[in-house]
Amino acid sequence: MKVTQRIAPLAAFLALLVFPGHRVEAQSTDPAIPTGTLSAYPTVVQAGTFPTLTWGITYPNIVVDVVDIEPPGTIVPTKSLRMDVRVIGASVKRVWLDSRGRVVDWEWVPTEALISYNNSSYSRIWYNTQNNVNPNTIVHSRNVYNNQPIRFGGRYLNSNGSWNTLYTSTNTNGNAVALKNGDTPPTTEPLYQQPTLESFLVPYLDQNGNIKIGPKDVIMLFELTHTDHNHGGFDLQDLVLLCTFREI
Repeated sequence: MKVTQRIAPLAAFLALLVFPGHRVEAQSTDPAIPTGTLSAYPTVVQAGTFPTLTWGITYPNIVVDVVDIEPPGTIVPTKSLRMDVRVIGASVKRVWLDSRGRVVDWEWVPTEALISYNNSSYSRIWYNTQNNVNPNTIVHSRNVYNNQPIRFGGRYLNSNGSWNTLYTSTNTNGNAVALKNGDTPPTTEPLYQQPTLESFLVPYLDQNGNIKIGPKDVIMLFELTHTDHNHGGFDLQDLVLLCTFREI
């Protein structure tokens, strides 16, 4: 359970995270299929003779062929690409409890996703509440080029109108991580075994708890409410972005 607490006269103030159970098909998670060519020379031969066969196999690129991931969360293209970004989940839920710990009211909390491209300052690409998340909508699309780093940031709005801490791709505490297909989320307890695992993230994990996304996808996981890795709430589910790359 994600918790940020503030004491009120009759109730405690908590911040929790909830994500929807949507699955966006940015790219198929099936293995990429190689393509090939086959030619024969000469194309017409006499009985008892054989043509010379020439063939070639082209293996499709996967994400490590087109970008480098510099831990914890910087993405560096190695060629010219088109990048599409989707928000998969971005929900902080503010809950009020009575003196017995029972929920008496709640509301969605505005959350912001930001981008820095080629060492620019961070700028907003999405700002809204969880009930307005559409994982099929591209919230940011642009061409990116060789050796020009891409970084993301996330934060949510406090009840007094101020912003909570901005966590970015360069956060050394690991509050923002970039992962590719097959990677294991760096949580203290395996993410797929955590009691706080939200249904929204389940389609993006395989049966072993590894990331399951397309061959040219990168998923960004953010922890916005905790910094202690040993806390049960540090589960990297507070803000999730899916980046899809294609060559141009």
